[in-house]
Amino acid sequence: MAEPSKVIHIRNVGHEIAESDLLQLLQPFGLVSKIVMLRAKNQALLQMEDIHASVSALQYYSSVQPSVRGRNVYMQFSSHQELTTDQSSHGRNSDQESEPNRILLVTIHHMIYPITVEVLHQVFKAYGFVEKIVTFQKSAGFQALIQYNSRQEAVEAFGSLHGRNIYDGCCQLDIQYSNLSELQVHYNNDRSRDFTNPSLPTEQRPRTSQQGYPDPASLYAFQQPGASYAQMGRAAMIAAAFGGTLPHGVTGTNERCTLIVSNLNTDKIDEDKLFNLFSLYGNIVRIKILRNKPDHALVEMADGLQAELAVHYLKGAILFGKKLEVNYSKYPNITPAPDAHDYLNSSLNRFNSNVVKNYRHCCAPTKMIHISALPQEISEEAILNHVSEHGSVINTKLFEVNGKRQALVMFETEEEATEALVSKHASTLEGNTIRISFSQMQSI
Repeated sequence: MAEPSKVIHIRNVGHEIAESDLLQLLQPFGLVSKIVMLRAKNQALLQMEDIHASVSALQYYSSVQPSVRGRNVYMQFSSHQELTTDQSSHGRNSDQESEPNRILLVTIHHMIYPITVEVLHQVFKAYGFVEKIVTFQKSAGFQALIQYNSRQEAVEAFGSLHGRNIYDGCCQLDIQYSNLSELQVHYNNDRSRDFTNPSLPTEQRPRTSQQGYPDPASLYAFQQPGASYAQMGRAAMIAAAFGGTLPHGVTGTNERCTLIVSNLNTDKIDEDKLFNLFSLYGNIVRIKILRNKPDHALVEMADGLQAELAVHYLKGAILFGKKLEVNYSKYPNITPAPDAHDYLNSSLNRFNSNVVKNYRHCCAPTKMIHISALPQEISEEAILNHVSEHGSVINTKLFEVNGKRQALVMFETEEEATEALVSKHASTLEGNTIRISFSQMQSI
């Protein structure tokens, strides 16, 4: 399944189905901002106002078969994060109507790092001999034309790379076939290159400095998923996950990893409950509740940026009837000791995998919790019995994503949802160790 997107791709759209029919399917979940009908392919692309609306729609239709005028239609997230003006007017999409051609038109979305001819060549040469590359800036964003020696090589590159990211979490490749028959290249520099004619002039313009950016050798296309995370600046990785900019007030430059958390409810709190809450924002190294101040605890995060996110989202949160105070500690780390709980190698640390996805889900406590890793045969009643002791449940929804059972549970207050999360994350339910996070959805 594709990563969540504001754009929903609908298949099996017959000629009898009008735009208004599709709007009726999706408007209950939020405003539809753009629509592209792809009549030749019996498909359509609809862009919702925000990602929460598209997620709500697909979660609903994962258990209810959508039907229009007696015809079943099928929905999934598009590889596009949004529809550009070009797409709306020309119907560009992931299922291209143009004939396969040896020249590809590539648009780079979510471009956190500059992309040059060298970077593109590293990515595309794995699928055949790249003869020429020309890059340019258009209203649709940064684009490139890439000419292969044969049409088959271009088809293979298209099939393998469309929708992929060059770097982990950013620089997404949106590929279609060009209608051109031959590229004209006049200069060999960082904006254009004819690999069949190395003697072309460079135009004597200075090259764009790549200092401070990932080396093209670390490209995502040639690494295992997640491997390029270590190559990227932490702030850029977070920015990519949050849609290009860091949350307001988060600098990405903090280097202090240890936090002091105060005003804790001493009757109900322990290290594992603090771990369940703070691990939403990064990996936890150690946690220590202070003996001489039992309403205070030290929490050591894996890096300064994760610590900054925890401060940003948890300062002032209510936990067990107390308003949390979260600040940076004067101590650089927590010294290993019998009274310091060590989580460094815990498999429950959430950021051991799916790093970008976990950053994307960072938010302040909400009224809604998302439960995953559920048993396949679980019932809503069993989930309710497991979490309802923590507050008044307003609504629940059990659904399936990629064959895995998940649930949303909405409480009356954020405080109740927070209590359920810290108490029941990593608990056992019918033999499964469940995982709980906050959902940013407003309703079920």
